[in-house]
Amino acid sequence: MPLTKQNFSEVLLPPPEVDNAMRDGIREKEDSVLAGEDAFGSVEPVKKPTGRLVMHSMAMFGREFCYAVEAAFVTPVLLSVGLPKHLYSLVWLISPILGFVLQPVVGSASDHCTSGWGKRRPYILALGVMMLLGMALYLNGDTMISALITKRGQQQRTWAIVITMLGVVLFDFAADFIDGPIKAYLFDVCSHQDKEKGLHYHALLTGLGGALGYLTGAIDWAHTILGRFLGSEFQVIFFIAALVFLICLTVHLSSIPEAPLRDASAETKLLLKLDEPYEYGTIVKVKKSYLESGYAEIRTLPDLEKSTEMPHNEVQRRMTIKSLLKALLSMPSHYRCLCVSHLIGWTAFLSNMLFFTDFMGQIVYHGDPYAPHNSTAYLTYERGVEIGCWGMCINAVSSSLYSYLQKALLPCIGLKGLYFIGYLLFGLGTGFIGLFPRVHSTLVLCSLFGVMSSTLYTVPFNLIAEYHREEESQKQQHKGIAEGPGRGKGIDCAALTCMVQLAQIIVGVGLGFLVSAAGSVVVVVISASAVALTGCCFVALFVRYVD
Repeated sequence: MPLTKQNFSEVLLPPPEVDNAMRDGIREKEDSVLAGEDAFGSVEPVKKPTGRLVMHSMAMFGREFCYAVEAAFVTPVLLSVGLPKHLYSLVWLISPILGFVLQPVVGSASDHCTSGWGKRRPYILALGVMMLLGMALYLNGDTMISALITKRGQQQRTWAIVITMLGVVLFDFAADFIDGPIKAYLFDVCSHQDKEKGLHYHALLTGLGGALGYLTGAIDWAHTILGRFLGSEFQVIFFIAALVFLICLTVHLSSIPEAPLRDASAETKLLLKLDEPYEYGTIVKVKKSYLESGYAEIRTLPDLEKSTEMPHNEVQRRMTIKSLLKALLSMPSHYRCLCVSHLIGWTAFLSNMLFFTDFMGQIVYHGDPYAPHNSTAYLTYERGVEIGCWGMCINAVSSSLYSYLQKALLPCIGLKGLYFIGYLLFGLGTGFIGLFPRVHSTLVLCSLFGVMSSTLYTVPFNLIAEYHREEESQKQQHKGIAEGPGRGKGIDCAALTCMVQLAQIIVGVGLGFLVSAAGSVVVVVISASAVALTGCCFVALFVRYVD
């Protein structure tokens, strides 16, 4: 076949397939820059507007609103369906055990997610749907079973208990789980300064969501127009909580664009397809040799990307519970110390918060939860529980205010000072409450619970961001050559977050025996104080802070 001018021009011009692949690669890079990410993760993301950071924090508002609703209504719901007392501990232990085991697995999987919507948002959406489903089951389970099984009896009661327990476990599991991907999402798309601002907004809206959730639970909805229309107070609460959470989740998912994890496999397959043998003696042979020489650099980029991504893909394929626990145990010592300090803090905090309303009813108001329901002792206990709910509301409001104050304190005392003060004030506050159980002093000291809450939601994740920033700067100093595959932000946030589940397991298993042995709920508050003061020493001596 003669080589004409037209055929020669066809040889020199790139084939349409290669040209499209090049354009797609350029377009992906542009999208990643707009989302605040570089293709190789070496460029600092652009500064985000404050409004975008507030939108990103709305997920924490909705999550904490639903948490407060659960805290106010889950015990009455479980009692109303007739759950036996010996199953209470089972309800509260299933979710943290599942979360502790699976949270790092999901965190690692999100580090390698190649969805076009991003690495974190698909998991956040799935966990949000699970939260709504769990809330629907535990608030409406009895009504659903009554509609399906019209004959009242043991079968109806059993199914109502099963559905309600399933809803509580599913909601707790998803609500605890969703915090890790939300934090990792913030770390992926924000600069270091925006990460600090974002974490403060997270704590601020977490406190506001909890306060509004407790206030919503304190209203008697059964005698309102909405209560008469929907049928019961539980249906009204579900309607309001689901609406608030859906709005907050939608705003959060549309807050900041998230660039997808680049996957060069499709482009590589396309370019390798061009290397198939052609018929001998044709002009295509010349085109093939031109591609092998002149377009070698086009194949080199995706091949390099593929070679750098393959270790991560292999890790993902080999990921098991055993290998993951081994990876967590072999993490750098400063990460491990941070996880231990987080575990100590959450153990102290949950010990106090889970039993606080009971402490107010029994110790502060001298009521009796086991007395007949029409007796003065039981009504006094209920009054104490009601005042305890107002104390929880004070805790939520003070958490929001302190999260704003942290921004002013950070330049003065640093993360070490904030971490130490949070544990110290909580330890002293709970100690005084246990030693001097008075109504007004207890309510005033509830504000110190908010200091601890805000500290746990911000400072450890700020330290994680500092560690990641230090590692990235070290990689840049070594011209981007990293030793080993590196650690993903998702698994680090998940390892930190799963300490909350481990603390729930410790509290659920240990405090019951402690109260039975001591014969009084006061031991819970004193134990929380002792654990928090121990945490003060740990965060001062063992946690590493980046200068």
